[in-house]
Amino acid sequence: MKYNQLGNTGLFVSEICLGTMTFGEANEGSPWGAIADVDQAAADKIVERSLAAGVNFIDTADVYSFGESERLLGQALKNLNVPRKDVVIATKVYGVMGSKPNDRGASRGHIMDSVEASLKRLQTDHIDLYQIHATDTVTPIDETLRAFDDLVAQGKVRYVGVSNWQAWRIAKALGISERRGFARFETIQAYYSIAGRDLEREIVPLMNEEKLGLMVWSPLAGGLLSGKYGPGAPGNGEGRRATFDFPPVDKDRAWACVAVMREVAEKHGVSVATVALAYVLAKPFVTTVIIGAKRIEQLDQNLAATGLKLDADDLKKLDDVSALAPEYPGWMVARQGAGRRPEPFEPKA
Repeated sequence: MKYNQLGNTGLFVSEICLGTMTFGEANEGSPWGAIADVDQAAADKIVERSLAAGVNFIDTADVYSFGESERLLGQALKNLNVPRKDVVIATKVYGVMGSKPNDRGASRGHIMDSVEASLKRLQTDHIDLYQIHATDTVTPIDETLRAFDDLVAQGKVRYVGVSNWQAWRIAKALGISERRGFARFETIQAYYSIAGRDLEREIVPLMNEEKLGLMVWSPLAGGLLSGKYGPGAPGNGEGRRATFDFPPVDKDRAWACVAVMREVAEKHGVSVATVALAYVLAKPFVTTVIIGAKRIEQLDQNLAATGLKLDADDLKKLDDVSALAPEYPGWMVARQGAGRRPEPFEPKA
């Protein structure tokens, strides 16, 4: 297992992060019914196997199964007697957690209430990485950042991050934090996969400039890139994606990627899913890839991606088939910037 620096901090996290969105009971009446189906016994085994493989980073959210994911994770770490210092726990705040008007969002009130509830469910006195889960179009960014900064000062939170924000909003938040001396965002948790490389347009350049860490969610596009779907799929395409078509993906584009991944998978004797994960892990701007599982076999298949090193030919094929279409102003920036950097000076003989 490889360990990467988390943003611009001195903290190191495993390149694989265990995602716990599957933790909780299956419930057809719940939005998590198609995802969560892991009880305490299974959660203990999944956490234990992940830690044994070298994973030290675990991500959850208060909204996952309405708190059940956090509760099961906290109990699993207790059942396994895991020293608190040996695991980096990340959770998120924003989602709807009740029927009242203030049981959601990125307001100071909701954040302060939610962190206490998360700490209790996780059975810990601090959260390593606390993240805003979504864009709140009502709450001023300053209010959210001040609340986060207070939590860091109080020792309840050590680092803060953001998920599913636009590049301009993240840049604005970083500017506010620098100007006011607030704890700044150190990470971005965002969707990225071989079939969805939109992140590379604006967010990746921002991350490189500001030294932000990237936590990738849904690297298999909700299972679409697992090899179970599309032309040539060996099975009948059953699974989460068959009933929960998320995240949105251009299917024709995805099938073209899967076809090339099948070739690479056969070459290395691994699964298509392993190739999809290895491709994302190979990107230099990726800090960690979040994987989720309901079964140990599924977890092992995902963990195997750390052992697959794609060669230059593999990466070129995968890059080519998944290349983003030119988009303004990107193509104009590239055109006008060509030749701007002078060639190295070579003195005459």
